[in-house]
Amino acid sequence: MQLTPKHKQYWRKNLRLTAGLLAIWFGITFGVTWFARELQAITFFGFPFPYYMAAQGALLVYVFLVGYYAYRMDKLDRENGVQEDL
Repeated sequence: MQLTPKHKQYWRKNLRLTAGLLAIWFGITFGVTWFARELQAITFFGFPFPYYMAAQGALLVYVFLVGYYAYRMDKLDRENGVQEDL
C-alpha cells in the first residue's frame, strides 16, 4: 500500500506530538532528579519542590500527558477520518 501525502502528514503530526510529550516526560522524570539539590530551595505547598515532584507532582504530570495525548489523537483522527467507531 502506497502512503499518500495525507497519510504522511498524519504520521508526521503523530510523531511530533509523541516526541514533544516524551520530552516533557523526560524533563519531569530526570530533570527534577538531576537538579534536586538546586531545586531544594523552592517550596511547593509547604514541601521542598523535589520531594513534592517525587511524591505527587510527577504522577499528576504523567496523568495529564496521557489525557492530553488521548485528546489530541482523537482530534487528529477525526480530522483525518480514521476515528474509531464506538
